Amino acid sequence: MAADEVRTELSSPRIFLIRMGVFLALAGFVAFILHEQIQRAFMANPGLNGLILGVLAVGVVLAVATVARLFREIAWVNAWGGPNAANVPPPRLLAPMARLAGDGRGISTITLRAILDSVATRLDESREILRYLTGLLIFLGLLGTFWGLLETVGSIGDVINAMKGGAESSVLFEDLKAGIAKPLAGMSLSFTASLFGLAGSLVLGFLDLQAGQAQNRFYVELEDRVSAAASADAPAVAAAALSPDLRATLERMSTAADSTGQRAASAAMANLADGVQALVKHMRAEQQMIRDWVEQQAGQNRDIKKALERLAQEREKS
Repeated sequence: MAADEVRTELSSPRIFLIRMGVFLALAGFVAFILHEQIQRAFMANPGLNGLILGVLAVGVVLAVATVARLFREIAWVNAWGGPNAANVPPPRLLAPMARLAGDGRGISTITLRAILDSVATRLDESREILRYLTGLLIFLGLLGTFWGLLETVGSIGDVINAMKGGAESSVLFEDLKAGIAKPLAGMSLSFTASLFGLAGSLVLGFLDLQAGQAQNRFYVELEDRVSAAASADAPAVAAAALSPDLRATLERMSTAADSTGQRAASAAMANLADGVQALVKHMRAEQQMIRDWVEQQAGQNRDIKKALERLAQEREKS
């Protein structure tokens, strides 16, 4: 970078990690208070509920890693062009920019814009798995709901079929008590899976929101920094890129292009004038033809009128 006039520092995403940590601490505190109820709900279907919690744990790790990876990029950008740039680890998202800067070449505005577009795409792709996991938690909760409802309906049918007609009321009541345990277990599976799935999606959705805000702020500040650096370095890059011979050649080409353009414009104007003159001549010829035709028709009408008058006179005489 050319000078010290552009030294906009990118903000640290630490505040977003703090928000994530506070939210996870509150969620853990609530889970600690309700640990007995949560344990009973978990045991209703340990397999499906364990899968939901496992997906939630993976999503939490990915959300934190998405924000944490920005520290390396921000450190490199803040040191870019400074005396400590060589001591900062190379970035990953901004690897193309780091290679161009390391080669000592000027970075054009078009190249910087292409790099920014690439960074935006990479940032968006890094959160695709996080969005998928949020939707997966909701799906697993709904899956447990329908699974539990199917077991509930089937168990109720079994209870009705197992009831013996003509038996004593006490026997029927005992059979009903024994058979109704399965429908209740199915309902427990349904509600607990929905509870874990929706709660997990709530936690992961908040973390995804914080990760998105951290990435958006990083991108906006990077765009401001790069735009300011590009505008400051543009004259120096252009002067360094063009040699004296190349500049002279470009000037001659520009002069030749101007003279060629003037000659082409003059030729076009002359062609246009010739075309207009030919058009005028053609229109005059057409007008003369129309006048001749009108006079011819008028003469024919006079001849016809005279003939009709002679016929009328001869008829009167006869």
